[in-house]
Amino acid sequence: MHLKVSNSYIAGRTLQQISNFLNRDVVITRIRHEGILSVPKRDTVFEKGDEILVVCAESDAEPVKAFIGPEFDADWKNELNEQQKMMVSKRIIVTNPSMNGKCLGKMHLSSLYGVNITRITRQGMDLFASRSHHFHVGDRVMVVGPEENVDRVAELMGNSEKKLNVPNIATIFVGIIVGILFGSLPIAIPGMPVPLKLGLAGGPLIIAILLGRYGYRMGLVTYITTSANLMLREFGLVLFLASVGIKAGAGFWITVVKGDGLLYVLTGFLITVIPILIIGIIARKIFKFNYFTIMGMLAGSYTDPPALAYANSVCNGEAPALGYSTVYPLSMFLRIFFAQMIILFCCA
Repeated sequence: MHLKVSNSYIAGRTLQQISNFLNRDVVITRIRHEGILSVPKRDTVFEKGDEILVVCAESDAEPVKAFIGPEFDADWKNELNEQQKMMVSKRIIVTNPSMNGKCLGKMHLSSLYGVNITRITRQGMDLFASRSHHFHVGDRVMVVGPEENVDRVAELMGNSEKKLNVPNIATIFVGIIVGILFGSLPIAIPGMPVPLKLGLAGGPLIIAILLGRYGYRMGLVTYITTSANLMLREFGLVLFLASVGIKAGAGFWITVVKGDGLLYVLTGFLITVIPILIIGIIARKIFKFNYFTIMGMLAGSYTDPPALAYANSVCNGEAPALGYSTVYPLSMFLRIFFAQMIILFCCA
């Protein structure tokens, strides 16, 4: 949004001082002072009447406008001065492994290169370029500044899409091996006759989450191309469904028609449907989630990959996968632990 500086408190203060006072994630990408358009740096001094272009979270828009000044319709695009001609906006891909894990605020791009990063896209999701953001290989960043300086930042970050096409197989197998070892570790709980284990499902899941969050500290590049990610996801889903069908198919009909089979089926149906209806209505009516996110959340809460596959097939975006990945780890973790605890308590 374009704002005009009208607060006399801001006059004579630098961008760094204003950012510290606001204490919000705000990026000022351009400033127009006395008719000259430029990229502000940390030591740029603001004066009353300056026009600025601000990027911030929607929830912070009103407080920022109240502090800096009113919003106005800018006509910068119609100007033909030389300063504006040199300003460019370019999307750069982070492919340099040395950039993995570096903090945006500590790189001082505005003071060293005279550019600002306004937006960051990771795995199809738009992230705000806060000062505490850590770069990961595969991030796509929007850089604004003089063309020559933007090109220097592009060289620093790599900006080679060809490098992203090479899958990081080593990181995948390191996560699998460490996850299997971690899942086999016994966890002793007082009062339990037998220690609990996360198993083959919980161990790799926990390690994958930790590698995704802290892998850059160990020099591991966790980026996987979207096509490779989808291939691994679909291949794993096919193997899972095939193994379940082979194991359950032989005695399925006999189990259903004889004994308490029908009672088990009815009980399972009620256990599945009733929570879905309750949580689905609450998520939609009270929390105003969209339908695709709700589909992903419900699939994740039941750790149900086929339901996620259906949700992805009817949605072109990443909303189902995002909802699924948010609740799936906790649901899987609780299922593993509580299933073992119930069995151990019943046996005891």
